[in-house]
Amino acid sequence: MGFDVRDDRRYAESHEWAHERDGVVRVGITDFAQDELGDIVFVDLPATDERVEAGTPFGVVESIKAVSDLYAPLDGTVVATNDDLDDQPELVNDDPFDGGWMVELDPGGGLDHLLAPDEYRDGL
Repeated sequence: MGFDVRDDRRYAESHEWAHERDGVVRVGITDFAQDELGDIVFVDLPATDERVEAGTPFGVVESIKAVSDLYAPLDGTVVATNDDLDDQPELVNDDPFDGGWMVELDPGGGLDHLLAPDEYRDGL
C-alpha cells in the first residue's frame, strides 16, 4: 500500500512530520503512523508555552489498538495546539497532514536533522 508522504515536510524516524512556515513549525503524525495505529479515539497534547525536546515524548495518542507516545521531531516551545482534536480525534486518521495536525512550535533549531521525503519513503 502506498502512503501519502508530502514533499513540503521533513520526517522523524518515529513517524512524525514537521512543516515550517513563517518561522513556525507545525507537527503531526504521518499517514503511515495513523494507519498503523488504527482508529484514533483520544489525543493528549502539551499546553501552550510548554518546551519540548527533540526525540522526547510531547503527547499521547490513543487508538482502538494501542496507546502510543508522540515524539517531538525538534526542540521548541508550543505556541498552539489543535483544539479540534479534543472533540474530533478521528481527524488524525481522516487528514493527518492538514486537519489532523497536533502542535505548532516556535523552533529552537532547523529541520535539517530530519529525513527528507524521499529518505522517509525509502524507509517505509
